[in-house]
Amino acid sequence: MSKVTRRKASKKEFILLKAAQMFREKGFAATSMRDLAETVGIEAASLYNHIRSKNEMLETICFDVANLFNIYIDEVEASDNSPIPKIEVLLRFHIKQMIENFEAVFVCDREWKHLDEPYLSNFRAQRRTYRKRIAAIVEEGIRRNEIRKIDAPTSVMIMLHAVSGIESWHRSKTKINAEDLENNMVMIMIDGLRKQ
Repeated sequence: MSKVTRRKASKKEFILLKAAQMFREKGFAATSMRDLAETVGIEAASLYNHIRSKNEMLETICFDVANLFNIYIDEVEASDNSPIPKIEVLLRFHIKQMIENFEAVFVCDREWKHLDEPYLSNFRAQRRTYRKRIAAIVEEGIRRNEIRKIDAPTSVMIMLHAVSGIESWHRSKTKINAEDLENNMVMIMIDGLRKQ
């Protein structure tokens, strides 16, 4: 069996990882380039060899996460699955990202409002379109009589806010394991949608 070798993260990737961590902990506005340089372990002036600005870091984090989610929903929409399984795989993907890629997903979800134009408008439009795409799957499920007659945009809002709440799981001192968390959340939300 061949060994899997992990590529070492570049300095820029390491800086972005630390930036996401700091933006989550302190907020984008309260994080300075000096704070970030100190955390990374380099001089503040040296940061600019790898990154142009704090805003560029936020743009990269937000749009990398958005691209990941958009690519995944493209695959889900293209699948032959019916609406309930499509929603379930989307939920599982969201939950896993919130568990395994927490810092970047959290920043993308909470700090995007600090993006500069034209990135802010672009990102806002992507968020709106993404939610509409999930709502369209819910509406298809209602038409197929798989999902209760509910307001699709409201159901999407509830599901995404529930997943966003995984932040408190990360902070909890006593918590269930990640797999049980995922299975519990999916069961509760899918059963709430499914027509009995």
